[in-house]
Amino acid sequence: MTEVIETVWIPMPDGTRLAARLWLPEGARKAPVPCILEYIPYRRRDRTRMRDESMHPHFAEAGYAAIRVDIRGYGDSEGLAEDEYSHQETQDGHDVIAWIAAQDWCDGTVGMFGKSWGAYNAFQVAATRPPALKAIIPVMGTDDRWREDIHFYGGCLANDNFWWGAIMQLYNAMPPDPEIVGAERWLEMWRARLEGAEFWPAMWLRHQTHDAVWRRGSICEDYADVTVPVYFFGGWADLFRDTPFRIAEHLKGPVKVMMGPWAHLYPHEGVPSPRADFVGEAIRFWDHWLKGIDTGLMDEPPLRFFLQDSVAPSGTITEREGRWVEEAGWPSPHVSDQVLWLNAGALGEAPGSGAEMTVCSPQTFGAAGGDMCSFAIPGDMPVDCRVDAGGALQFRGAPLDAPIEILGQPELRLTVAADQAQGFVAALLVDEAPDGAQTLLARGFCNLTHREDDTAPTPVVPGEEMEVTVPFHGIGCRVLAGHRVVVQIASAYWPILWPAPAPVTLTLRPGVSALRLPVREAPAGTPAPRDLPEPPKREVRRPVTRVRDGSMERSIHTDLTTGEVTHRFFLDGGVFGPVGDLRLDDIGTVLSDISDRHYTIRADDPLSTRAVMEQTASFTREDWHAKIQAYAEQRATATDFHLTSRMRCWSGEKLIFEEEKTHVIPRNGM
Repeated sequence: MTEVIETVWIPMPDGTRLAARLWLPEGARKAPVPCILEYIPYRRRDRTRMRDESMHPHFAEAGYAAIRVDIRGYGDSEGLAEDEYSHQETQDGHDVIAWIAAQDWCDGTVGMFGKSWGAYNAFQVAATRPPALKAIIPVMGTDDRWREDIHFYGGCLANDNFWWGAIMQLYNAMPPDPEIVGAERWLEMWRARLEGAEFWPAMWLRHQTHDAVWRRGSICEDYADVTVPVYFFGGWADLFRDTPFRIAEHLKGPVKVMMGPWAHLYPHEGVPSPRADFVGEAIRFWDHWLKGIDTGLMDEPPLRFFLQDSVAPSGTITEREGRWVEEAGWPSPHVSDQVLWLNAGALGEAPGSGAEMTVCSPQTFGAAGGDMCSFAIPGDMPVDCRVDAGGALQFRGAPLDAPIEILGQPELRLTVAADQAQGFVAALLVDEAPDGAQTLLARGFCNLTHREDDTAPTPVVPGEEMEVTVPFHGIGCRVLAGHRVVVQIASAYWPILWPAPAPVTLTLRPGVSALRLPVREAPAGTPAPRDLPEPPKREVRRPVTRVRDGSMERSIHTDLTTGEVTHRFFLDGGVFGPVGDLRLDDIGTVLSDISDRHYTIRADDPLSTRAVMEQTASFTREDWHAKIQAYAEQRATATDFHLTSRMRCWSGEKLIFEEEKTHVIPRNGM
């Protein structure tokens, strides 16, 4: 029977203690076993408690110790958080592995896994080469924090920098649990966190070029640092869609990849379906590398991709048709470039001629875009691209005579001019059905001031043609016969990107710019991959009571008197859905999370932009009540960003902390 230890304290060399939850298989104290580590900031005691139960107990049942550690400054762990992926955080991860390997229940070997932040940490800690770390499973994370994180896309400022920074504003303010750290000490620890916290959206926004902040923790800076075997899981509806191609090409150790149709969820709970048995795949991987058992996993082709069939556009997609394919390596000999030229209104197989084409997109262009990273919350996926099409240059290919498979990272090579010293290109790769409906396949962005160097922006010379490359995010899809491949090019993309200071007109000449499509054609007789059955119905212990129902709103509102367009996302229940208030029955704590996000702009004025995030969170038990209210706002002038942050916190009925800060940060090519 598995032994579950609610809190284990892990001492760091500087005396700080990190809090962990531990699952030990029966007999581990007499016959030590390998250990599986997950190391993230999201509070193992409460906020990830239910999710943890879907994995860690099953690792223990398979003969592994499983440990879920809170990063320094989060949950019940001592110390203060400095930033995401700080040097201290990575060093702590290295030291945690050394501590694990020395325990009497561990045989000295450790595997590491995690999704999102946990994937980053798996890569980054592996790069420090802890002797006991033998293999890692990163799920939906990146090797390159500049090119593929929440902060900048194609060198353009992402509004996710603000939104996710506001989420962390709340997490950085959450208290430890007095039942764990002590009734006398918890308030002291909480005050220290509140007084020591920076407002991360402003902190990140001070770094608007590819500088040392983004290089820190990007294993692409030296792939040779990571030598352990890697099994990467990702999803086409997730944000991190390029990393699997890069690591498959550049990491020198064993690499496996599985890319499904999923949003930002573990594959065994993946949406859209089909799901995959992540827990079973992980155990096969751990068995091979930590126990020396030949499971056959490493004999299979290392790269597995789900090629999604064409689908009608919808903000809520719960399943995708398609098929799994496998590749022996990357780049693949089965994938070759198909070049289509951007001619007047069309994608052609040969360059054409004609008059120049111009577009000055309304600042509201992008309303069909959904979120860059879907969490499979209803309405967060892109809708019909025809919603925006009138604000873009549109290039339509001929109807396909036969299906084509696209696998990899398409790109545009553009010759373009702009009428302002600052601006960007937003490009959409679209699947147009015979009835005209347009489904987004991939997006690509290029900050024109970064055309020469992403460490030192260079102003655009108005009217001067520039040659730029616009990489699309990676994709695996099958565009069906009768459908068209379409490219849309725009000079705005709200609310995913923060706009340039002034409306920008882009000018293209036909026949000098081209789309490169990575088209897959596997030879006849290529073996079909092994079947991936639905995950088995494993018992999951989740003693939870819903105390109050939640709700949500995702809407776009146009004020016809002012011209203001507001995107609203209200969510009562946390990041993953409108679950309302939940009581974790085994610890007696009621969790409440409410967030309200507004992005406002006028079609004619990029300086009318305003982003606001309001959040509340609370923890309630018979003997404990803590409440947090957080507010974040971002605006801009032509020269500066203006940010405001507010925080108010209560212990019971007593207001124990109140703070407001303002930040003025010069624009630097953004």
